Amino acid sequence: MNTLDQLKQFTTVVADTGDFNAMRAYAPRDATTNPSLILKAVQQDAYKPLFSETVAKHRGQSTGSIADQVLVRFGLEILKIVPGRVSTEVDARLSFDSKATIAKAHELIALYQAAGVSRDRVLIKIAATWEGIVAATVLEKEGIHCNLTLLFSPIQAAACAEGNITLISPFVGRIMDWYKKRDGKDFTAEDDPGVQSVRAIYAYYKNHGYKTQVMGASFRNVGEILALAGCDLLTISPDLLNQLQSMNEPVVRKLIPVEKAAIAPLRLDVTEPAFRYAFNADAMATEKLAEGIRAFAVDTEKLEALIAL
Repeated sequence: MNTLDQLKQFTTVVADTGDFNAMRAYAPRDATTNPSLILKAVQQDAYKPLFSETVAKHRGQSTGSIADQVLVRFGLEILKIVPGRVSTEVDARLSFDSKATIAKAHELIALYQAAGVSRDRVLIKIAATWEGIVAATVLEKEGIHCNLTLLFSPIQAAACAEGNITLISPFVGRIMDWYKKRDGKDFTAEDDPGVQSVRAIYAYYKNHGYKTQVMGASFRNVGEILALAGCDLLTISPDLLNQLQSMNEPVVRKLIPVEKAAIAPLRLDVTEPAFRYAFNADAMATEKLAEGIRAFAVDTEKLEALIAL
């Protein structure tokens, strides 16, 4: 078996792209999207007709509403390819408003359901701010499953687990980027700070019996991916999926669920004051979350600008 097929024995492989034509070759179970990936896709010749058709069909609605229609249209096309779920992201500009995030999630789920798609096949993707985690906790109680993204710290992961969130997406590559810039050095897969972060979160979850799943995301190279073989899920870009499919390197499972340790790590305090203090104390997480929200917001605005043309 090639390396990708071997990886699938230990980990659920997810395609991280808005290019649904590119994912057919890799047979992922699920797919994740974000505003940046959708913006990139709609500017490709292959997707311009789909984009134009969706915009024309809903002309007269607000640009924000049409943008949601575009996101869902891509999600619907993706669900024709993958047997599992698609993650569709809430507007990043709502990242600090729990009520607005809940309302937007309801709107997105309603669009999918109107198209005949069960909510079980959709993950609502929300930035892992305090407000986002609060919103996702409410949505999960309603049976709307969530994927908490832009996750960089143990305290974010702990709060998501306590909220019974379905899935978290710790950003491996962006964590490594921060430390590489700070320290001026390259990292091997084993000492990669992003890899170490996901391993620590995985161990914390398994030790405490949390049901929330861990999906490593934002990879820079195949070394990071293989260092997390065995993680619940890994969402991978088409370029890296292609590399893995072209390789025959043996895959060794690195993350293994174990029985509760004799001395388990203490549960983190995830009350709001404790969360905010712990998160503020983590310079990397604070900077990368803010940067990620800004970038997604900018690309959402660019998508809306294309819609308004």
